[in-house]
Amino acid sequence: MLSQLRPAIVSTVVLTLLLGVVYPLAVTGVAQLAMPTQANGALVRDAHGRLVGSALIGQGFSRPEYLHPRPSAAGKGYDAAGSSGSNLGPLNPDLIAREKTEAASVRAATGQDRVPADAVTASASGLDPDISPQYALLQATRVAEARGASRDEVVRLIGEHVEGPALGFLGQPRVNVLKVNLALDARLAKRKPGT
Repeated sequence: MLSQLRPAIVSTVVLTLLLGVVYPLAVTGVAQLAMPTQANGALVRDAHGRLVGSALIGQGFSRPEYLHPRPSAAGKGYDAAGSSGSNLGPLNPDLIAREKTEAASVRAATGQDRVPADAVTASASGLDPDISPQYALLQATRVAEARGASRDEVVRLIGEHVEGPALGFLGQPRVNVLKVNLALDARLAKRKPGT
């Protein structure tokens, strides 16, 4: 019986060491070498050095002087513990109703008839930190008015933060909401009208 148990015990110990220790350390090491910023959470700090979030995880901004993110299906909104898609199909009446409500809200806030898709749809994880340049520009007038700045200043700042497709061809151009909002705070502090 011992001769039959020994291979099982040795296999368990060897596989535990390989898959529970060596493999995770190797993956962590490769990640630290290849993408150290992302491997460490892409943490973002404000001008005072305080941690304000991650460039990889969306946050809910609702004040008028900030860019607003796309809707979130994660928990009660940008709750990483509740990260998931809604799993509602494109013909689901609940999804259609939610998107119509979101679109009406964006139209009312911007006065524009055309609304980018990311303004009314949640991402697969519900935590997407980016929006399209079109959606960011749609919000420029509101942000400028709330900050007492010109729309051109806000548009220029958004343009400075447009990131191209990954590897030059994967995905679409995007704007990181947290990074732009920090830049707005740094460069266009809320002013009194007329200053």
